[in-house]
Amino acid sequence: MRTALVTGGSRGIGSAVCRKLSEDGFHVFINYHTHAQDAA
Repeated sequence: MRTALVTGGSRGIGSAVCRKLSEDGFHVFINYHTHAQDAA
């Protein structure tokens, strides 16, 4: 399985990138500074 680390992945473009990578089979790690609820 491929792995991706997305910084700023809890909202906006970062969130969309996380979702797309996940759909494409990536194991996604999300890094965020705030908005922990959105990252979940």
